[in-house]
Amino acid sequence: MNDIAVDLGTANTLVYVKGEGIVLNEPSVVAVEKSSGRVMAIGLEAKRMLGRTPEAIEAVRPLKDGVIADVDVTELMLRHFLKQVTAKRVFRIKPRVVVGVPSGITELERRAVRSSAMSAGAKEVFMVAEPMAAAIGVGLPVETPTGNMVIDIGGGTTEIAVIALAGIVSNTSIRVGGDEFDLAVVTFLRKNYNLLIGEPTAEAIKIQIGSAFDVGEEREMDVKGRDLVSGIPKTVYVNSQEIRECIQEPIQSVVEAVRRALEITPPELSSDIVDRGIVMTGGGALIRGLDRLLQHETNLPIHVDEEPLSCVVRGAGRILDDLQKYRTVLTL
Repeated sequence: MNDIAVDLGTANTLVYVKGEGIVLNEPSVVAVEKSSGRVMAIGLEAKRMLGRTPEAIEAVRPLKDGVIADVDVTELMLRHFLKQVTAKRVFRIKPRVVVGVPSGITELERRAVRSSAMSAGAKEVFMVAEPMAAAIGVGLPVETPTGNMVIDIGGGTTEIAVIALAGIVSNTSIRVGGDEFDLAVVTFLRKNYNLLIGEPTAEAIKIQIGSAFDVGEEREMDVKGRDLVSGIPKTVYVNSQEIRECIQEPIQSVVEAVRRALEITPPELSSDIVDRGIVMTGGGALIRGLDRLLQHETNLPIHVDEEPLSCVVRGAGRILDDLQKYRTVLTL
């Protein structure tokens, strides 16, 4: 019980302890005092502050577009989460830590992840590319010669990987994810209703009534914000058709990326994908109708995991359970 797996995501950070399962799932948000740089809150408490802070405090997301935007704050956040997990448990020896990271991570970001895990008390730090971890978490046989395709739609990036023989054969990564969908909703309401809303409200709209394809069930909701003309608060009524139209641009970027990934896939592996289909993971997989849209565009079967948000951390956990079997998928 001395090993920990971490999914360091743009939107959420999840931590898995060997023998216990997922023990922490917190937003990747840090509230910092501007003048001193002192950390006021981390995780859910900090997310509640987004768009609500006084001038002296800033709520920041240290990971942007799937990469570490603020190395120091990321280090503080990761150290806080790991300490939170290790404080409740007695580790006889220092734990080994496996961290799921974006496939396009730089050497500087790799060092930041390693040093923060080490300063939190890790004995060894291993890293695994998120699409690979997601494939293992879903239960795909990644070590076989059979081709497996995974679409991991996170908060900041969409990563599409074809995996065979415990390696990524072809990888397409675009900086479009849940955050882009939220931004599209903010822009739509500003242009069409002169209504200004914050990130948390946009996310709530996307979750409640957002859809990528006409699924035959239209939803509506009231949205509260600030009127840009009068400057006073007001409420407008929006429906799922409007939201579907406004998020079409980022959705089409995902569709195009999937097409590009299929074009560069070796023909032998393409035939496997025709038989086995494509697996969707990540929070973006929860958008209603996105699987139907991709199926319509590619004529391939699309499978959405039952718990897409936790695929990466579950995969990293499985790697911990059998390090010998999965050692080739890890990088130091």
